[in-house]
Amino acid sequence: MKCPMACYMLPAHLVTNEVKNIAGTEVQYNRIRNSEREVVYEYESVSPSLPDRITVTHEEVGQGTKKRRRSRVRVDFTTAGEVDTATPAPCVANLSLDIPIGNITELDIAKQCLARLLSFCASTGADTTVKYDCTGTGAAALVSGSL
Repeated sequence: MKCPMACYMLPAHLVTNEVKNIAGTEVQYNRIRNSEREVVYEYESVSPSLPDRITVTHEEVGQGTKKRRRSRVRVDFTTAGEVDTATPAPCVANLSLDIPIGNITELDIAKQCLARLLSFCASTGADTTVKYDCTGTGAAALVSGSL
């Protein structure tokens, strides 16, 4: 494989457009936990009762040509409930990639797969603009529960 797992190091702070809200405005996070297989970021203005975190994890399973790496980016976003304002309303989004690292020599297959998923969620038709407001084809289906 051309690029080992640790070829890209995540920054300590997500501050320069790495994360945006539905209006396309930058949202800043700080790293709060770090290990060999996990990094956790927390929104810089978080309320302890309403966690807002981004987690990146990796797990390798199998051996030889059956070896796979399962990587995940997870966003936990919690606000006060809109119906019962005393009860938190957590929402979780996951993006995962299961790569057959024991049976490939380049990461192109993973990049092709992820590009398809990202474009399906972040755009519509011939549109080349990222839709942070979740009106992309796949994102709209996820948010509304439609098929």
